[in-house]
Amino acid sequence: MASNEVASSAKAKYLQIADDLAAQIKSGALAPGSAVPSEAELMQRYAVASGTVRKAIAELRTSQLIETHHGRGSFVRSRPPVQRKSSDRFRRAHRKAGKAAYLAEAEVSGGTPSVTVLFVGPTEAPADIAERLSVPVGTQVLARKRRYFRDGVPTEEATSYLPWDVVKDIPEMFAENPGGGGIYARLEEHGQQLAEFTETVRARLATKPETAALALSPGSPVIHLVRDAITSEGRVVEVCDTVMAADQFVLDYRFPAKD
Repeated sequence: MASNEVASSAKAKYLQIADDLAAQIKSGALAPGSAVPSEAELMQRYAVASGTVRKAIAELRTSQLIETHHGRGSFVRSRPPVQRKSSDRFRRAHRKAGKAAYLAEAEVSGGTPSVTVLFVGPTEAPADIAERLSVPVGTQVLARKRRYFRDGVPTEEATSYLPWDVVKDIPEMFAENPGGGGIYARLEEHGQQLAEFTETVRARLATKPETAALALSPGSPVIHLVRDAITSEGRVVEVCDTVMAADQFVLDYRFPAKD
């Protein structure tokens, strides 16, 4: 829809404006990373009040086409393409090849992955983590917190919690880089044979710290995924609490149809 045709439709004006701007973004007329015209410019262009423009901008933000930065304005999103999180990312073959799950999945999706380690050390198990690990609340566990990037853009933040008695004699677990294959490879090398993973997934709005950490616009959705790594003896030896930019991931699972 061309700008001068906006008023001809019975559709709500803010949606007409949002559709017009979205078409410009998708055609490349508004390029990734470029500034969206200011509120004053849009008011003049479409002959509408400021409230209508703000609703249109909010619609584009909800559609994840633009991001707004306080004091700077709105910009066309230039985040990397969607990355699939498949159940295949935990295959033992990946670990034996020296690839941790994130590197394996990023390699398939394309792009250049990287990780920043934010914290490694002892901490007290929060209530929800303690329940999953079957330990009392406040029990000392090892925490490993990381932020993951793709092509330099933050896409997810994850914290692994591991039982202290399991990891205390595995020095690699306390290093920023635990070595090829990641922490799961180190666990299996020390007798913790992994049998299955369970994941709990929900969608919600990002908190303020998550918005800052993942460079999201205010009100952006995230995927909150919590995974248990379970040994052949039935013990949970890791709980991984992960928050992902929702527009950057497709969760792709495979499971058998038999009983």
